[in-house]
Amino acid sequence: MRVVFFGTPEFAVASLDAIMHSSHEVAAVVTVPDRQAGRGQKVVFSDVKQYALDHRLPLLQPERLRDPDFLEALAAFHADIFVVVAFRMLPEAVWNMPPHGTFNLHASLLPKFRGAAPINWAIIRGEQQTGATTFLLNHHIDEGNILLQRTTPILPTDDAGTLHDRLADLGRTLVVETLDALRDGTVTPTPQQGTPTSAPKIFKDDTRIDFRQPGLHVVDFIRGLAPYPAATLTLRSPEGEEVPFKIFEASFTPTPTGTANTLVCDGKKSLKIAATDGFINILSLQMSGKRKNNTEEFLRGKNISNWELVD
Repeated sequence: MRVVFFGTPEFAVASLDAIMHSSHEVAAVVTVPDRQAGRGQKVVFSDVKQYALDHRLPLLQPERLRDPDFLEALAAFHADIFVVVAFRMLPEAVWNMPPHGTFNLHASLLPKFRGAAPINWAIIRGEQQTGATTFLLNHHIDEGNILLQRTTPILPTDDAGTLHDRLADLGRTLVVETLDALRDGTVTPTPQQGTPTSAPKIFKDDTRIDFRQPGLHVVDFIRGLAPYPAATLTLRSPEGEEVPFKIFEASFTPTPTGTANTLVCDGKKSLKIAATDGFINILSLQMSGKRKNNTEEFLRGKNISNWELVD
């Protein structure tokens, strides 16, 4: 089938590449406009745009998805179907344009974890399994009829980064399988079944660790935000300076702790914080303005034994 692909980040590139190497044809790519980033306000391309440029694919970057000029340019590609992976909500004028409609790849087992951050929230919520879903777009976010689903376990060693990569690989296969099935007429769209859960976008204020939670919940929270945007805490020095930290890896030791939210620094070897039912062992971290370290390496260069956790 002739495909127009909509996507933005690295996660979407895997699916675009899979379509490029399949029996289907990528007629064009749609991605976000370029943005400026960093101190020098350098122009930054999306990962999908860079792939499209590298492979000389026709490219559209609309500011407004209802713009008549964009809709006219999109229709001119005469696509059979649109495929969406990690883009933004499309208006009906777009998703209803091609004869086979538009399907989206979502990184969860819908209706679980509808929303912008399904990978993060699946780990944060302690799920042991997740997966990928292809579904037809409609007027509501992540609520369309399901085409295909595939599952993958969430391992105790997973964080959002490793699960992201595994789901990107799973998704690239699923996207091509869905295109094949729609072309061959071997799939029937099915309404979503079960209780929906949400996976809203995660903002900076959402990353603060709450050590009054049970220890395993705290570890899942840290795993679910690693490596990006990363769980955070703030320590206060004896001089009163409050210093933010990002926490990337932790483990949990169940034991009576006394007071939750208490920092315990064992010389130059370990750093732990009391939760409600044990200690959170901080294994890797990044002090604001410094590079990421494992904890032992960090403690060799910085004495924080008399610092305290900011509640």
